[in-house]
Amino acid sequence: MPTTTTVPADPTVGGHHAHGWRIVAALAVTSTIGYGTLYYAYAVLLNPMAATLGVSTTAVTGALTASVLAGALSAIPVGRWLDHHGGRALMTTGSLAATALLVAWSQVHTIGQLYAVMIGIGITGAMVLYEPAFAVIVSWFTPDRRTTALLAVTVVAGFASTIFMPLTGLLDAYLGWRDTLLVLAAIHGLVTVPLHALTIRRPQPTTTTAPAHTTRPEHTHRRAVVTAAMRDARFWILAGSLVAHGAATSTMTVHLIGYLVSRGHPATFAATAAGLLGVLSVTGRLVLTAARRHLQVTTIVAAVFATQAAAVLAMPLLADTRTGAIATIVGFGLGFGITSLATPALLADRYSTAAYATIAGRLAAPVTIAKAAAPLAAATLLHTAAGYVPLLTAVAGCCALAATCMLTRATTTPPNPAG
Repeated sequence: MPTTTTVPADPTVGGHHAHGWRIVAALAVTSTIGYGTLYYAYAVLLNPMAATLGVSTTAVTGALTASVLAGALSAIPVGRWLDHHGGRALMTTGSLAATALLVAWSQVHTIGQLYAVMIGIGITGAMVLYEPAFAVIVSWFTPDRRTTALLAVTVVAGFASTIFMPLTGLLDAYLGWRDTLLVLAAIHGLVTVPLHALTIRRPQPTTTTAPAHTTRPEHTHRRAVVTAAMRDARFWILAGSLVAHGAATSTMTVHLIGYLVSRGHPATFAATAAGLLGVLSVTGRLVLTAARRHLQVTTIVAAVFATQAAAVLAMPLLADTRTGAIATIVGFGLGFGITSLATPALLADRYSTAAYATIAGRLAAPVTIAKAAAPLAAATLLHTAAGYVPLLTAVAGCCALAATCMLTRATTTPPNPAG
């Protein structure tokens, strides 16, 4: 005897499509402001904070590492919450908490207080940045429109550093770092809180009929999908690929300027050239979107990772000149932000959307930990090895490993959630 169950409605039906795009626009804005205020502003304010607090820049940098690690550990429970309750309450609460923490950050007077605030910001970041935004979008859009929706958010948010690093520097020059943070808190609170509270909601379900023997409670089905994913070797191969790539990109982000200076370039040129990575992250996402009409996502991503490995290996040969340095940075930068767009597509296509946020959270945790730990490991390697060549070799090796894993992952069939 047939029974009824609910499945997510097609976002193009019943007026959902229009609101889905309103959500995309809102999340593009909130992600840009979130990354700009909660992450990129830190690099600009690092030295002024160290001087005021009377501590080393290394100690202050450690607070950012603690923040990233806190976000990584929060990814799993946040993903579980998103699958069960949606994003509205979580992201609104996260925005309110992040705004309050920005204010608290402006009032810290000891390094211990800074670490405490930054750990809180890491937790709230897991509630408001890409991972929850992607989960909301995945629940609203069918596969043929999902990529465009994700691209819109990542392209806009890709300019967060371009907007907020100069803005933070300008504010700091005129107001000092404490008042700068108060201005950033006002921007964050006045924009992100109402956008999350008023725009985000879950798509309306539609009622369909299904045979009784195929129907199971929603939470049971979600648990089965997660279990199947965790038992799927290709999930762990994907995790290995993204961990290796995350370690490579975070290492280059931190150490690229130092490397270029070591090759005789002025610090101003080194900083400007490194700044190309943000713009190139957008370029890489556009390349992925255009190329996936003809090629599999895994093939495109593997090719980009391999290009990054070649570019890094070429740096010791080409980076003495400005032209050579920029050419290798362009080669590496094409893959700088590609995983933020490819990962949601790969997970949703393979494991459906029923437990997307939970699975994405379990994937994000080790990747984020790798991004936090790799620059510190690289610094240790620089102190124990003869120059940057061993470090660049390790980065290239990580990119090559990521490409190999991505291709390996493509040669499989989806797991059966029903067991």
